[in-house]
Amino acid sequence: MKSIRELYKIGHGPSSSHTMGPAKACEIFKTKYSADHYRVILYGSLSLTGKGHLTDVVIKETLGSVDIVFSSDFIEDHPNTMDLIAYKDSHEIGRMRVYSIGGGALRIEGETFEETSHVYPHNSFEAIKEYCKKENIRLYQYVERFEGASIYPFLMHIWQAMQDSISNGLTDKGYLPGELNVERRANQLLHKKMRNEPSEIYENRIVSAYAFSVNETNASGGLVVTAPTCGASGTVPAVLKYMQERHKFNDRKILQALATAGVIGNIIKHNASISGAEAGCQAEVGSACSMAAAAHAELFNLTIDQIEYAAEIALEHHLGLTCDPVMGYVQIPCIERNAVAALRAIDACGLAYFLSDSRKISFDTVVETMFETGKDMPANYRETSCGGLAKKYKFNEK
Repeated sequence: MKSIRELYKIGHGPSSSHTMGPAKACEIFKTKYSADHYRVILYGSLSLTGKGHLTDVVIKETLGSVDIVFSSDFIEDHPNTMDLIAYKDSHEIGRMRVYSIGGGALRIEGETFEETSHVYPHNSFEAIKEYCKKENIRLYQYVERFEGASIYPFLMHIWQAMQDSISNGLTDKGYLPGELNVERRANQLLHKKMRNEPSEIYENRIVSAYAFSVNETNASGGLVVTAPTCGASGTVPAVLKYMQERHKFNDRKILQALATAGVIGNIIKHNASISGAEAGCQAEVGSACSMAAAAHAELFNLTIDQIEYAAEIALEHHLGLTCDPVMGYVQIPCIERNAVAALRAIDACGLAYFLSDSRKISFDTVVETMFETGKDMPANYRETSCGGLAKKYKFNEK
């Protein structure tokens, strides 16, 4: 597997696959071909939700003089496909087909330079667990062993960016960009208390406020961390921020939890998908919930079997979750889903503490199942805004 540096990336929202990925593709193409005009053809999910995801905006910002075509075609190789064509004096001088595969990562047809080296010798949780038990190390120590000590300054940078996205979202008020007129609710969630508020309601409210703040920052095109994607960027920070405040964990402990979460996200990304266009929202918010559950379990020094069970519960109970952003915006239902996933991650860890000795399903099995489930979903439910809530809202509620 690759470095978790390839999983955690800082970039502008609202979508790692629809904004960060295309922007990066355009930068690469512009470096290869010094042209006076460009043409970009978007296919599949990139086309159907491109305007709501600001794909056209980042393409124009990166390439300048460009025609953008929103094609109705789907490319079998990947739902997030784009063709880039360069022109000089009205003559074509080059073209490139790119697949935006999730989390801001790209695959370029016919080229291998985008590939980075694999730093981990194991590709499954079972293999990693066997190695860790043999070496008597925890998952974050596994990351240390293969990433080196330099991983901690990197993770500190990631943690600071996560906290900044929370702070930014908590202070902003008003409405999110776009036609939906979605009101920012993070600040209200943080400060609007229930009379005689029970402790469990307080916990739900604060965790939700942190998740909302990150995803409202994301929906506004602000800087967030892919954890594992922009659309699912609020879940992990919300859990870590709340737990640090409540239990006074130092930053070193938070970084160890981030490393543990990175292993979980890496396994999903390597063996399945973190792309909503490829496998539905189970691959995005489901993966984020699984990462957050593992991070939470690490904070409390649970065993590797309990960490596995927490991650497995979190992902298992997102199986079949569709990706149906209303009007293509990463707002409804995406923002609420991050908050719900953060709370579910905490619950998954609690269940794992008590029940891990009786579990029947491995984490690897759930990852494989999630990917197969995603492949079985009709395209309408994989980030096209053609089915589910997106379809119902457009025709019945607008």
